Amino acid sequence: MILEIENKNKTFLDADKTVDNKKKRKHFSYSKWGYLFLIPFFVAFFLFTFLPLISTFYYSFFEYYSVGLDEVGPNFVKFENYKQVIFESQFFKYLGNTIIIWLLGFIPQIIISLLLAVLFTDTRLKLKFTGFFKSIIYMPNLVMASAFGMLFLTIFSTSGPIANILIRLNITKHFDYSTSIWMTRGLIASMNLLMWFGNTTILLMAGVMGIDISLFEAARIDGANSWKIFFKITMPLLRPIFLFVLLTSMIGGIQLFDIPQVFTRGMGNPNLTSKTVIMYLAQVLGTSKNYGAAGAASVMLFFITVVLSLVLFVFTYKKDISTKHKGRKA
Repeated sequence: MILEIENKNKTFLDADKTVDNKKKRKHFSYSKWGYLFLIPFFVAFFLFTFLPLISTFYYSFFEYYSVGLDEVGPNFVKFENYKQVIFESQFFKYLGNTIIIWLLGFIPQIIISLLLAVLFTDTRLKLKFTGFFKSIIYMPNLVMASAFGMLFLTIFSTSGPIANILIRLNITKHFDYSTSIWMTRGLIASMNLLMWFGNTTILLMAGVMGIDISLFEAARIDGANSWKIFFKITMPLLRPIFLFVLLTSMIGGIQLFDIPQVFTRGMGNPNLTSKTVIMYLAQVLGTSKNYGAAGAASVMLFFITVVLSLVLFVFTYKKDISTKHKGRKA
């Protein structure tokens, strides 16, 4: 009797094992396909980003330029290219111009984008046609930067519509934006603002929509007004998205080229106050084809961008840690 029970148990165990084996055979892992689809990205990144970056670092230590049809180098000169960029060129002046123009466009851009993001996501307002307005504010981002530069160059030229209106209204007898430093910088910053505020608004809207609505409702029940809700709930919870917007905008601002190049006809007038650092790089490569000096300037710009990004990231990270410690103590 005991033997029969044991045999039955063995048969049941064998049957369970066969079922498990069949299930294992039927189970198929699709995780490897994810790695397969990542291969084209890494191949393109290696060929078109990583290798050019390494070659830029490499040629920054070499004397390598063109004189007419003759090429000089490449000759290893250690840090001479970096000394030339730092002491003999106006690299830091152009970098200062770039940062000033970026700040002139970014500060109003982030204020307008935050205001629009809060308005579009506030369910109490019950705004109509929000989808239409979102599409409208994002549309300038689809226009080429050079087209924006040409448009503003035509509108604000000495014979353009703005000049004609100001002259007919007897506001001025002659209008020429290129003679004013801050007008030229302001117009370039305005073009950059118009191009990117829609994209920034969409990103901030996504961040606001990710915040739990119950937090806003609880704050209103406790008597908090709109300003307190914005500064005590919305802004602290938006910090990761805000940091992303700030970093990407800063990197894009440092790489500003198309708009000032077209708008100032490549001159950076008046007195090179609107010439950006990428315009300087284009000039070095375009006129003398000095690959060594251009490589040194590119490497310096790369490290400046990395340092600024790390400063912003560490500042935000430390602020998060301090707020967490305060919360634990409370």
